[in-house]
Order: sequence, then structure tokens, then C-alpha cells
Amino acid sequence: MVQAWYMDESQEDQRAPHRQQPNRAVSLEQLRRLGVLDADNYETDPCLKEIRRAENYSWMDIVTIHKDKLPNYEEKIKTFYEEHLHLDDEIRYILDGSGYFDVRDKDDKWIRISMEKGDMITLPAGIYHRFTLDENNYVKAMRLFVGEPVWTAYNRPADDFPARKQYMKFLADEAQ
Repeated sequence: MVQAWYMDESQEDQRAPHRQQPNRAVSLEQLRRLGVLDADNYETDPCLKEIRRAENYSWMDIVTIHKDKLPNYEEKIKTFYEEHLHLDDEIRYILDGSGYFDVRDKDDKWIRISMEKGDMITLPAGIYHRFTLDENNYVKAMRLFVGEPVWTAYNRPADDFPARKQYMKFLADEAQ
């Protein structure tokens, strides 16, 4: 089950949990209001089948992030941790290992989402986010796309893209 919390302001090791003290947990409902969707288990959750059908996710691959498995590992880890957005939804199923997705809330505060084997997450197009491994330094994930995959990340600031404007409208509508 996905867990999330507001992050502290520490600039220390990005792979640490960075929980505020006292901890400020973020509920799944709060994540949903940001457009972040989850499912308990990609193998048995009927949500996965419905999401793939409804969103027309037709392409998938598997990525392993570990120093022995990913070419240019250190460079990739730094790139994944740069705050960015995509013009399409980003959907990930954790097949093994663990890591963190960080997303911005409506007030531009970081929320850390802990992901481990069996967890699924969908980040909407236009949401600022980043990814890092946790202290286990290993994750294997399934990535899904509509049509051919597009890997382009647009580092912040990227507020002029239609996907970002649409996401901001979504947040405004959710606030009403």
C-alpha cells in the first residue's frame, strides 16, 4: 500500500525518508485530489485492467534502476531527481524493490510517496515531480504508455505547456 508524507527541508541524502517531525502523513484521498492515482497490486487489482482499457495504454516496458543494471547509473539518478513534468501521464508499477516519487501539492510543498513491490502510481500530465531510489538502491518497475513511449522531461519552470495549464485548471476545479 502506498504511503505518503510531507517532506522536511533537509538537503541531505535524497534517498532518506525526509519525514517532517512530527510526521505529516498524506492520505490517498489527498493524493487523488492532486490527480495522483494508486492501486494496491498490479497483478490482482481490477483497477489496472480498467485503467489500461480506459486510457488506452498500449505499450509497456520494464526498467531496473540499480548500479549494476542501468547504464550511466549516477547520471540517470541525478536526472530522475530533477524537478520536471511530462506532457503525458506517467504510470508505474513497482515489480520489485522500492523508491520515492515526490510531487508538489497545490501550495507547492513536496509530498514524498513511498513505493514498493506491488504498488502502482499514475502521475497526471503536467504535475511537477521527481523520482529517487530509497536507501535500498534498487527498483524494478513496469512503465506504460499510450502508443510509442515519449521520454521527454521538461525541467521546471515549464508552466507554458498546455499539459501544465490543464493540470493547474484541474487543481483549481478540485479546490471548488
